Amino acid sequence: MRWWDGDKPGTRRARRRTSDAPSGRAALLLACTAQFLVVLDVSVVNVALPSIQRALSLSPSGLPWVANAYALVFGGFLLLGGRLADVYGCKLVLISGLGLFTAASLVGGLATTAGALIGARAFQGLGAATLAPATLTILTTTFPPGSARNRALAVWTAVSLAGGAAGNLLSGALTAYLTWRSTLLINVPIGAFCIALAAVTLAGGRPRDRLVQLDVKGAALITTALIAVTYAVTASYPHSQRGPTAAVALVVGLICLAAFVVVEARGAEPRLLPPRLLRTRAVWLGNLLMLLVGAGFQIPLWYFLTLYLQQVLELTPLQAGAGFLPHTLLMMLVGMRVTPWLMRHVAARSLVIVGTAIAAAGFWWQSQLTVHSTYLSGVLGPAVVMSVGGGLLIVPLTAVVTSGVSGPDAGAVSGLANAAKQFGGVLGLTALIALTSQHSSTKAELVNGYAQAFAFTALILALVAVVALALPAGGALRPPPGPRRTSAGTAGGRD
Repeated sequence: MRWWDGDKPGTRRARRRTSDAPSGRAALLLACTAQFLVVLDVSVVNVALPSIQRALSLSPSGLPWVANAYALVFGGFLLLGGRLADVYGCKLVLISGLGLFTAASLVGGLATTAGALIGARAFQGLGAATLAPATLTILTTTFPPGSARNRALAVWTAVSLAGGAAGNLLSGALTAYLTWRSTLLINVPIGAFCIALAAVTLAGGRPRDRLVQLDVKGAALITTALIAVTYAVTASYPHSQRGPTAAVALVVGLICLAAFVVVEARGAEPRLLPPRLLRTRAVWLGNLLMLLVGAGFQIPLWYFLTLYLQQVLELTPLQAGAGFLPHTLLMMLVGMRVTPWLMRHVAARSLVIVGTAIAAAGFWWQSQLTVHSTYLSGVLGPAVVMSVGGGLLIVPLTAVVTSGVSGPDAGAVSGLANAAKQFGGVLGLTALIALTSQHSSTKAELVNGYAQAFAFTALILALVAVVALALPAGGALRPPPGPRRTSAGTAGGRD
């Protein structure tokens, strides 16, 4: 069986699609390489955070902004990034985003102040916001619904997870043997390679309408709203200096959020988030669940475990980076090998429910760690359980969110799905730090705070498992039934 097609070899449909295989391979390679770079930079600074804090004299309340600056701008402009791919074509958007991302990585790697580093991370997020939705759009427009798309999504998800594993391991190795700056500078050669790959493998295509006015106002409003709200919550940390700026930031954030809703409801097309998309239960409910899942599986998991491994277990940066390998490798194995097979026999909703429940159990187990726990007794076991759950839920949830959406709305839905995960990660991290942050830095109180964060995450995921019962029932995601063809060599038919 050709992995990119759901048909058996030797069938007339499989033979007819053989000529499309090279372009399918090239599209998948490009999408996965660019996505790897985006996810790599989400995690590549994780293990280096303690070193960055010491080198640039960052306060406990300022340290999360090294991660949040990237994730907030990334999430805020993802919806605009999805529309850019729809309007101007994936090739132009990918190359432009890669150029900005690579340049910002160079600036961040050479930064000498906390402000310069956080600013560079924000511009990295802006570049990544144009890349991520384009990579998913390439997959959803190249591969038809069914086994072909499920396999492509599984590989794309696995590569995303590999980026997380590589980021943590590279961060540990580079920080231990070179400097924390190399965790950002490593993106420069990778970005240059991706630009060359996009130039030679992706067709330029004809833009849908170069004269269209993009919804920059909407992107700016939602990004400003999230940054302001995040700052306001950050100011509630026990070690932060409270003042009127926090209240002002909260008011500004809520006003910008309300303005975003008005702009999207009354604005002219193409909007970042057309209200008609939110009439589909799979889209609005699926993205709500994406946001909640991101609150545990995105930034918070890596952030709290990184600090636990280095501040409590006193592991070196390299050892801490290696400590994340079981999480990511197992999630990759389940997500790439087991889940696509299950999706041909089990409804996606059922997999989301079961996977989320298993992940919640893993996080609850992780919350039982104590100051006397070791890596083997306090981390490895929970890692196995939460990784199996994550591998079971992420691919089917992505498939549910993007099911039934194509054409001009594919980029918008892809951007929304990615934005929901990023916003969930940022808001989850900010809220968890506010709820669990301690005045003291003794190991016992640090462990107590981390344990509380994992317990709250378990409760969030348990809520996701319950809410997922309301997802469309659907069925197993099989290949389209007929050999009917549409334009551009894409198989027609519906699941």
